Amino acid sequence: MLAFSSSLRLTLPTRSLISRAFSGSASSSPDLVFEKLSAFPSEPENPAQIAVLRMSRPSARNALGRQMLGELADAISSIPADPSLRAVILTSEVERVFCAGADLKERRTMSQLEASTFVSSLRNTFTALSNLPLPTIAAVEGAALGGGLEIALSCDMRVAGADALFGLPETSLAIIPGAGGTQRLPRLIGSARAKELMFTARRIGASDAAQYGIVNHAVEAGGAFDKALEIATEISKNGPIGVRCAKTAVDVGMQTDLTSGMEVERACYAQTIPTKDRMEGLEAFREKRKPVYRGE
Repeated sequence: MLAFSSSLRLTLPTRSLISRAFSGSASSSPDLVFEKLSAFPSEPENPAQIAVLRMSRPSARNALGRQMLGELADAISSIPADPSLRAVILTSEVERVFCAGADLKERRTMSQLEASTFVSSLRNTFTALSNLPLPTIAAVEGAALGGGLEIALSCDMRVAGADALFGLPETSLAIIPGAGGTQRLPRLIGSARAKELMFTARRIGASDAAQYGIVNHAVEAGGAFDKALEIATEISKNGPIGVRCAKTAVDVGMQTDLTSGMEVERACYAQTIPTKDRMEGLEAFREKRKPVYRGE
């Protein structure tokens, strides 16, 4: 049963926030902290919030074990029900590491069937993250290896600090990426470059990742979260229904031919026409003021 514990984080004093920790039991320490930050704290009439998922398992460098995976799945499943949320940032509370990938110590205790089931759960959870209707941003500092890169690839955008390290080293362990890496990476950067990274198990830094197109922005070390928050705040200024429909149009349309994609765009555009937000945008333009969108 999911247990919630309230806490107040003071790392962002300019942002009002609500914080809760996901934990597999009432007594265990959470591996994931779920925060909601007010996107516009100086505008109390604006309900927009930004969800922040912070991986917090320092003893294992945020390795993906059963507990963290369960908490991540619970957090992801709770997000679509909150109409105030405008974007999601996935990041780490552990210094010098985003996510080290699978928990190999835990994996060694699993039977073949248990290992296969766990990898399927990883794949399903990352797919649920990818399928969230609102924009998602991975803010990466330090190592994002194996499953750590795969979870970042499941986000719409990625921002990397200068000390970030990316790689899919599974072939060095005589296996392959099993949580979407063989599919998402080539779709992002092309099959030739993706194959080279997977076949060699090579690790690359932030600047190379930006050159390859793995990350949207490479910033100074320690600056990834601030850049991700800047992007999320920019997104939050816009109509949430329009943003979500734009994401759907791109994600679904990219899986089809151009003619079919145009039909997807038409259907998504049609969903924005009857909304209160669309009228609010027109009224705000006429009155020369900032619109206040409520996702209605």
